[in-house]
Amino acid sequence: MSSGEWTFLSNHGHVLVALSRDPDARMRDVAELVGITERAVQQIVRDLVEHGYLHKSKVGRRNRYAVDRAAHFRHQLESRLTVGAFLDLVVPLAP
Repeated sequence: MSSGEWTFLSNHGHVLVALSRDPDARMRDVAELVGITERAVQQIVRDLVEHGYLHKSKVGRRNRYAVDRAAHFRHQLESRLTVGAFLDLVVPLAP
């Protein structure tokens, strides 16, 4: 990756943002938005669910995702920041 291609967020962060914007998104659609494989998205979603950042429920034949906005970032440098506070900065409010 050249110096012009890096981003501040990891793929985990990108997937979390994508699902907070569209809780009913298909893994295929999230993969396309983030620029990774569908299999990678599935693993990231498993990680986020396992660590309590996402909650998954079944709605008909589809999954719906809810972000735990009260969860805190894991790294000590950001651990005082909640996921909700971060998402408020990057996800536009619905009109």
